[in-house]
Amino acid sequence: PITPGELLCLGSSLAFSGLFYYLYRRKARVVARIQEAPKLQVDDNLPALVSATEGRCLPYVALEGIVLPAQAALTSHYHEGLQGVIQKLLLKEHRLIWNTLVRSW
Repeated sequence: PITPGELLCLGSSLAFSGLFYYLYRRKARVVARIQEAPKLQVDDNLPALVSATEGRCLPYVALEGIVLPAQAALTSHYHEGLQGVIQKLLLKEHRLIWNTLVRSW
């Protein structure tokens, strides 16, 4: 006979295994897309290529060459001589919509 505690452990083990497998598959797809990313040179043709793509966005691209920051390079507080640029910037806009049907007094 199987006790309720054993059933609970088995069910939670299956649920966690399914969750971790799902996360693994998502990350594996991203890694595959990164490995297949086209390699582009940083030159004058890059802005024209970006503007010609759908949505004006290249999801995964490996840039080869010297990448210069827009204003000043970011420097590390922990390692002397280590510099970098911002790789990704996410901007979210929150709008308030006035709806007269939802308004309550």
